[in-house]
Amino acid sequence: MNKNIFLILGLFTIISIIPVANAQFSLGEPAYQKSIRLTIDQSSNVQVTHEIGSSDNPISVELFEGAIIESITVTNEEGEKKEFGISNLSDYGEVTIFSPTQDLIIKYNLENVLSFSDNIFTLDIGYPKTFGIAFLEKVELIFLNNNIIMLGDQKGISINGGGYVIVQYYSEIPKTIQEVIWEENKFNVEIISDSEIDKFNFDQSSKSISFQVNEINKFVTISIPEKLLGDAYSILLDNEQIPYTKYNNDGYVSLSIKPQSIGEITITGTESSNSVDSDFLPPGEKLETSSNDYLIWIIVVAIVIIIAVFGIMKILKKKN
Repeated sequence: MNKNIFLILGLFTIISIIPVANAQFSLGEPAYQKSIRLTIDQSSNVQVTHEIGSSDNPISVELFEGAIIESITVTNEEGEKKEFGISNLSDYGEVTIFSPTQDLIIKYNLENVLSFSDNIFTLDIGYPKTFGIAFLEKVELIFLNNNIIMLGDQKGISINGGGYVIVQYYSEIPKTIQEVIWEENKFNVEIISDSEIDKFNFDQSSKSISFQVNEINKFVTISIPEKLLGDAYSILLDNEQIPYTKYNNDGYVSLSIKPQSIGEITITGTESSNSVDSDFLPPGEKLETSSNDYLIWIIVVAIVIIIAVFGIMKILKKKN
């Protein structure tokens, strides 16, 4: 009787500490993923490519949210199609491959992850492992969680460690050039924004640039030669300091703001800066932490409880 009671208590304790969300079993072991890449094409389709290493055992690959099941293909490196299964044990579904005896490539399209409004594409995406995003050749800059990144020749970013990110970029870059003169030297100042900008002015005495923004909640990016204002800045909106992000590139610095009200923007060179510098916010900044450590602790605690239960049962048996 005592034996049954302690056994039931032990099992009840184990069940109570393991969340239901973790009580899932995959049909195969997690695959070794060599690379994971999202590609956005000319028609704004988003395709995912998983490059998978070979294995002697069945493997499973978690899909991105929004995967179009009908578009999934599994091939080897020679393009030959391979058999696979699809399960929904996770929130996003899984592809299971029962005979992964060679390196494989999984491809599929996503839906409802890329939207378009007011000349801005918005990609809302997440995955628990490192993944890359490749953009069209014409995309020159992006905003990763509102932080500006100049793509240059790379045309892609890496989300190191995985996580959820919001990536935004222009369909057509709205660019204007303003010429300023300082100490008889001419400089080009570039402004990129869908917001209406006017009353642009450079004040040589205060070494500052000012202009009027007439719309709210729109990105305004201004690229300035470092020689003009220096490398640290204060940005005010109607005399109130506002946050900005910064990106340095070949003697130029790009400052990005997203004003929440209409008014005059003033950019002044300073000795120190309170900006959020995108140089120190890598594209791989992880926005969600993995639950692996938590799961490990749950397993350890469960094992300890099992040992304790059987230990107590053994002691009681000896006493009887």
